[in-house]
Amino acid sequence: MKKQRRALQEASISFLDVISCGFGAIVLLLVIAKVGDPAALDEAEKQLLGSVKDYQQRLFDIRGESVILDERLKSRQQQLSELSARIARLKAKLASVAKQSNQLSQSQSREKEQLQLVLQVLSEEMERLLGPEFQQQNQLIGGIPADSDYIIFVIDTSGSMQAAAWQKVQKEMLNILDIYPEVKGLQVLNDMGQYMFAAEKGQWIADSPAMRTNIINQLSTWSPFSNSSPVEGINAAIQTFYRPGRKISIYTLGDDFQGRSIRNVVRAIDNLNKAHRGANRLVRVHAIGFPVHFPPGGTPSASAIKFAALMRELSYNNGGTFIGLNSLN
Repeated sequence: MKKQRRALQEASISFLDVISCGFGAIVLLLVIAKVGDPAALDEAEKQLLGSVKDYQQRLFDIRGESVILDERLKSRQQQLSELSARIARLKAKLASVAKQSNQLSQSQSREKEQLQLVLQVLSEEMERLLGPEFQQQNQLIGGIPADSDYIIFVIDTSGSMQAAAWQKVQKEMLNILDIYPEVKGLQVLNDMGQYMFAAEKGQWIADSPAMRTNIINQLSTWSPFSNSSPVEGINAAIQTFYRPGRKISIYTLGDDFQGRSIRNVVRAIDNLNKAHRGANRLVRVHAIGFPVHFPPGGTPSASAIKFAALMRELSYNNGGTFIGLNSLN
């Protein structure tokens, strides 16, 4: 009996398993093992580490800037809060001031109405006592006629006036301007006929509170040459500014007279101003004497006495008033 031969198998399952494991081991070795130039790999690794550090440093910088910006934001928010609170306080103050202003305006309106009522009552009483035909003969304020529409100052700018009486001059000019709440024109000359405002030479300066303040401020630094004689200034004022129908007052402010003859000055002004003891004059001439040369307990200087005599005569002849001050305080 013949034995049957078994069919030979080309590959068994165990062989395939061994082959598969071998290939897997080779692949794993290839994955794990460093393939290539070791120096290039080290350089790439260093570059990667450097990039990582650089990105980390940038991240830290950004975080630091973020903290700084956050602090700035908080500071700005605090400032904004403080400003908002301040604005609120200012608005409250403004509302309070507006309320006070409104109350003051109402109070002034009531006082004005009361004063008008009192004036009306006094006018009616005056008319009853003096009669309807009574007319006031002059407009005197403190003995000074205040009926002029134009004012000219002729100021002695000598060294003695500026050294001893300049602040008093400014104060007296304010007092004079207060007599005239509003005029049509102003002008300021020194005793030599030089103008305080060269741009306004030969023309009237428009009156306003700001201009009056400007005149007083300008006076503090105004110091043209002076010969301590008002003749030139008065002549220039009359010849330049007089026109028929204009009511003009000239105020002469000084401390002494260095001229030789009082009579010649009086005659020259009388001829120019056509004065005849208060009548037919072109302008009024007032004068204020400052006691610069009047030492306490001593004898006044001859030039100061001459100035007082001259200005008393000029003011009397030209419808004005002479006031001699007894103190520079």
